[in-house]
Amino acid sequence: MRFAHETLPQRVVFAPGEAPAAVAAEVAALKATKVMLIAAAAEAALADRVGADLPVAVRHDEVVMHVPVDVADRARKAATEGRVDVLVCVGGGSTTGLAKAVALTTGLPIVAVPTTYAGSEATNVWGLTEGEVKTTGVDPWVLPRSVVYDASLMLSLPVEMSVASGLNALAHCVDSMWGPRADPIDRALAGEGIRGLALGLPAVAVDPTGLEGREQTLYGAYLAAVAFASAGSGMHHKICHVLGGMFNLPHAQTHAVVLPHVLAFNAPAAPEAERRIAQGFGSPTAVAGLAALREALDAPRALRDYGMPEDGIPRAVAPILEAVPADNPTPLTEENLTALLRAAWEGSDPA
Repeated sequence: MRFAHETLPQRVVFAPGEAPAAVAAEVAALKATKVMLIAAAAEAALADRVGADLPVAVRHDEVVMHVPVDVADRARKAATEGRVDVLVCVGGGSTTGLAKAVALTTGLPIVAVPTTYAGSEATNVWGLTEGEVKTTGVDPWVLPRSVVYDASLMLSLPVEMSVASGLNALAHCVDSMWGPRADPIDRALAGEGIRGLALGLPAVAVDPTGLEGREQTLYGAYLAAVAFASAGSGMHHKICHVLGGMFNLPHAQTHAVVLPHVLAFNAPAAPEAERRIAQGFGSPTAVAGLAALREALDAPRALRDYGMPEDGIPRAVAPILEAVPADNPTPLTEENLTALLRAAWEGSDPA
């Protein structure tokens, strides 16, 4: 074995039912006294609950999918004018992404409180959108200092959104098997993440108010994000970032639709990764395991259902070809990428 693995410095707290006290303790440990509490208007009630014991100086609720640059600029201005010394974000990937955008230019520490399974809270990856172009990067400043996971905060997340968000987490696992910096530790974490998600998501679908399924899904999503932060963004995420930026597609659903097509595309050329993914599912093959899970969850199927125009297929090919890592297991061409995007747009079975 010859590889270099970097473990990101972050404190993670699993505290079911105890988010207010746990978050207050993390803020106190940072010696912070002026909190900027970031949460979308739809998450106001949860933010009130989480922030009950915090010294909140600024409440900010302008959260927009894919973090447009102008939205980020307004949040940065609010943080500066409020002279805050810590950011507490309560919400999904867009909310965490906004906090990261503020941290990127201010250096303020983040305490993240996720309410979906997006996983952004465990990575040092930021993303900003300007026009139709989504730009991503890596910076140590945007990695939250602490993450507080409270499964009880997930109970109000509808099953449909839980499924899409959980499949987004599963995509982190799959990309971590062959990402540009993937190593054996990443693959081990991703394999266990797949196992946790494959156990947790069906339980959430059957009993949305049960904590056990939510906790298993959170556990799997966290491992997925840690693996992804190390392995780097592979073919799947490059496709989804291009499509999301160009057509303003919903993040989680886009990942859920594209994932089976990328897995079927790459698995034959990556036998070791395919075996690990299959083991995580407890299935004879990776493709069959994912298909069975998606069938049980009634997963999203077609990009056209979420607003992608048909003429977007040829428009997306060139930027995706430019973005996908050169060492992707199966070589990517204009022809096979077009076929993959067509199938994902139509909702056809993966080739």
